[in-house]
Amino acid sequence: AKCQCKVVPRERTNCGYPGISAAECKRIGCCFNASVPSVPWCYNSKPKKVKKVCPNDPYTRINCGYPGIKPRDCIRKGCCFRAHPAGVPWCFYHRVMEE
Repeated sequence: AKCQCKVVPRERTNCGYPGISAAECKRIGCCFNASVPSVPWCYNSKPKKVKKVCPNDPYTRINCGYPGIKPRDCIRKGCCFRAHPAGVPWCFYHRVMEE
């Protein structure tokens, strides 16, 4: 994403090799910006911001517990707990979403 390449020039970390082309830099998954001299032109993007969410669709839940698990035991495992609907896991894993 474009916004992930908005890295302050002095904070850029080199991602390529001297003389790398813009096309080759992008092909290996790095950012390229040759507008500032004396800093890396091919550099690593900012890390993606992610957050953990409990998926809303009960039919996409991935089981994290066992039948009859108590809510606190589920939460202690670091999982989501919703005691509805029937026929799907009530204790289930978070999904990681990009912010």
